Amino acid sequence: MSLFICPLCQSPLQTATDTWRCDGSLHPKQTAHPFDVARQGYVNLLPVQQKKSKAPGDSQQSIDARKRFLNAGHYQPLNDLICQKMTALLTAQKVSLSQKDRPINWLDIGCGEGYYTQAMAQTGMDMLIAADISKPAVVELAKTSKALGGLWSQQAKDSASKETVKAAAIYPLVTSAAHLPLRAHSINGISSIFSPILPEAFNEVLSDEGYLIIAKPDMGHLATMREALFDDVREHDSDKFLQELAPYFQLLETHHISSSLNLSAEDLTDLMTMTPYAYRARNEKRQALLAEVAAQPFATEAKFVIYILQKTATR
Repeated sequence: MSLFICPLCQSPLQTATDTWRCDGSLHPKQTAHPFDVARQGYVNLLPVQQKKSKAPGDSQQSIDARKRFLNAGHYQPLNDLICQKMTALLTAQKVSLSQKDRPINWLDIGCGEGYYTQAMAQTGMDMLIAADISKPAVVELAKTSKALGGLWSQQAKDSASKETVKAAAIYPLVTSAAHLPLRAHSINGISSIFSPILPEAFNEVLSDEGYLIIAKPDMGHLATMREALFDDVREHDSDKFLQELAPYFQLLETHHISSSLNLSAEDLTDLMTMTPYAYRARNEKRQALLAEVAAQPFATEAKFVIYILQKTATR
């Protein structure tokens, strides 16, 4: 049974290396919709009617800044902790699914350019669907995955040639988090790293007792930077969404992690560009801060909270 469904008519969507195509079984006229695979390896499953702007999601400038900042290792402790917890969950899932011989499918929602996604692919799932509404972000992720040999199409060829495949097959998709092109209850786990939290959509695609991992900024995250940029600093209310998730999920674990940062002017510029601070702060505030950092590195602290939840049994 196909894991994917057509974003236009919800018919089963079959994958292929050149064009994905639905069977049209749920379309009034039995129309089969095609979706071409881009040369980078991603598939655009975002219909025009689901776009709220001409170019939704992160801009290329924001993506480039985040790529430089994250690849410099500033958030590596968070990445390590996410993958550590994910590995433990997937090990437990494999034990429970071993007799059923079922693959483990994971969804990384709001994957961006794929910094966390690439690490997740090493934690033990079989299929990793990397979804984001930003086409430029998914293009970056697909290009990196292709360079590392982790694309779904590459892994299919490796399996056919009997080469050992250890990492998950990555499926980069341009899609809306609110309208996921996935069959109901087909996903064993979802990660949302600084990305949308959509309780009903997650509940729809997640299998019974499936896991949800959420990472958010914690109280005090980048406090000195925000104090320098804003007259009125509002504290992060990291767990405000837990009540919305309560009808579908139970909270299993909460983990807090922090790391000290000493940022150059270039690092700080990238950090501002990859966050909402880039447009929320007044220009004179940003310039004053950058001028100060030109003389000496800027000290701040990154603070994060990770929530691990599990879908409650269907009533």
